[in-house]
Amino acid sequence: MSVSISELAARLAKAAADRTPITRLTDEFPELDIPMGYRVQRALRAETEAIAGWKLGLTARAKQAQVGVDSPIHGFLPAAGALDIGEPLETSAHIQPRCEPEIVFVLGRDLEGPHVTATDVLAASSGVAVGIEVLDSRFVDYGFTMADVVADNTSASRFVVGTPIPAEGIDLRLVGVVFEKNGRVVATASGAASLGHPAAAVAWLVRRLAAEGGGLNAGQVVLSGGLTAAVPVGPGDVVTATIDRLGTLELGCC
Repeated sequence: MSVSISELAARLAKAAADRTPITRLTDEFPELDIPMGYRVQRALRAETEAIAGWKLGLTARAKQAQVGVDSPIHGFLPAAGALDIGEPLETSAHIQPRCEPEIVFVLGRDLEGPHVTATDVLAASSGVAVGIEVLDSRFVDYGFTMADVVADNTSASRFVVGTPIPAEGIDLRLVGVVFEKNGRVVATASGAASLGHPAAAVAWLVRRLAAEGGGLNAGQVVLSGGLTAAVPVGPGDVVTATIDRLGTLELGCC
């Protein structure tokens, strides 16, 4: 490539700071592939002061088939991206924010290794919770290839997590999900929308991080994948995620 990994990371960081979208990196550098995209993402992570956890994308099998991949993608969650319950989302601080509901895992102990399973994830989690992720692509009109979105930290921006509860006795595959915007239901799903079982999605992440020499740390949160399509939000909007057994979480926008 005629530009360095660090320079690509700097382009994305500047786009976020300036709140100005850029064209796809692959338009200028068609040789950028998914492994190189993760190198850009790691460069962004190296400049991040504190990490709150991790997130998954493309956890729906149908969506994977649609975009021509056979596994999820992952990104990191900067601690500065966490919103408190009841704290509004300042949409003017973003480029093109969209929201989606998530099942969130809170790690009670470290978890790592190349053979981690969904059962291991459940055993290592101190609780699960309703979450809302705010996506904000740094590319014009969310136009990107898989390599671009991986480099852009899978469009990660802000997130809010509800009160965790123990996962014992809850079949997370079967919990119903209702996502509302301004009091109107915009999407429904079940927990199985995330790789068949959201804990299986987290297990995939652990195995993927193991290949990079890493893992999950106690206290970190993992957003296990969007359960519905993401919806655009603007000032005055309110989105609400309700997940059976886990509760309801609301995010207002200003």
